[in-house]
Amino acid sequence: MNISVIIPLLNEAESLPELFAWIEKVMQENNFSYEVIAVDDGSKDASWDVIKSYAQKNPFLKGIQFQRNYGKSAALQVGFQAAQGEVVITMDADLQDSPDEIPELYKMITVDGYHLVSGWKKKTIRPHFQNNSYQTI
Repeated sequence: MNISVIIPLLNEAESLPELFAWIEKVMQENNFSYEVIAVDDGSKDASWDVIKSYAQKNPFLKGIQFQRNYGKSAALQVGFQAAQGEVVITMDADLQDSPDEIPELYKMITVDGYHLVSGWKKKTIRPHFQNNSYQTI
């Protein structure tokens, strides 16, 4: 298997269908063999139901559910333990990380010879606050 994508998540039911579909599209366009490991870190919304529903129709998706919130580090740890891919990519569930970056990350590891690749946003969108929309103490 080429790639394991680990997605730690907490209360992301709304974004998961779009994220799973986007990852699937990118993987199919690039002919990658892959798995997506969604680690539900104790969500109180319908995240686990979304994962289960999607996994029934999509064999690439695996889900792990924590009974309570243990934190992102714990979610990543169990995801790494379950991963079977040649390359492991972590991604947040809130659609801030673009699955379109996966092919380049994979190339940097498998072709360019890097052992670890880390990315960050070059341009971030900062909320515009009106003067009276917050206070400091």
